[in-house]
Amino acid sequence: MSRGIFVTGTGTDVGKTYVTALLVRTLRKAGVKAAYYKAAVSGNERDVHGRLIPGDADWVRAVSGIAQPLESMVPYIYEQAVSPHLAARKEGNPVELSVVCQGYEKLCQEYEYITMEGSGGILCPMRQEEGKELWLEDIIRELQLPCLVVAEAGLGTINHTILTLEYLKMRGIEARGVILNHFHPELEMEQENRSMIEQRGKVPVLACIPNYGEEVDIPAEKLMELYQ
Repeated sequence: MSRGIFVTGTGTDVGKTYVTALLVRTLRKAGVKAAYYKAAVSGNERDVHGRLIPGDADWVRAVSGIAQPLESMVPYIYEQAVSPHLAARKEGNPVELSVVCQGYEKLCQEYEYITMEGSGGILCPMRQEEGKELWLEDIIRELQLPCLVVAEAGLGTINHTILTLEYLKMRGIEARGVILNHFHPELEMEQENRSMIEQRGKVPVLACIPNYGEEVDIPAEKLMELYQ
C-alpha cells in the first residue's frame, strides 16, 4: 500500500521545494520507490517548443534522482508567478479537486511513498471563480494526508511557525513535525527558536538544514514512519 505526506510551509520562499527534494532523495537512496506530486505550480517558463515546464517538479527530479515522468508530477502548470487561483483566472484551466485527486491516486498505484508539496503557505487559494472555491487545505483533507511544516530558522519563525501549527490543528490536519531551513547551529537565537517551536507548538523539530545543506538529517527508517 502506498503512503503519503504533505509538505507545507510558513509562507512562500521558505524552501519547501528544496526540503522536499532532499526528502525524496533520502527515500530513493533507501531503496524505496518514491514519487513527487504538487497540485499546481505558478511562475514557470516555456521550453523551445512553447510548452510550460513545471520548474519545481523538474528541480526535485534532478536533485532527488528519481525517474518519475515529469508529466505525472503536476496537473496544473501556470506561467504567471502569482497564486494558483489568480493564475488560473488569467490563463484559464482552473484547479479541479477531482483532477488533483485522480493524479495522486494514480501515483499510489505505482509508487510506495509519495511526497506532496504545497503552494505558498497553508492558506493558499487554489481556485476562486465560477462559483467554486478551493483552498490548499481542502486538498490535504480530501487526500487525508498528515503534514510536515517547513520554516525558516531565523528571526520571526516562532510566530510564523506556531501560527501555522495552530491553524492546522484548528482545521483538523495533523502536523507530524517541523523542518527548519537555513539553520545556523552557532547562533543562540536559532537554537532558541527551535526550542520554543517544540515547546509551544507541541510537535518535534525533526531536522535543521544549514544553508546549502545537501542532506536532511532524518534516518530513512524514521522518515518513512512519518508517512501515512
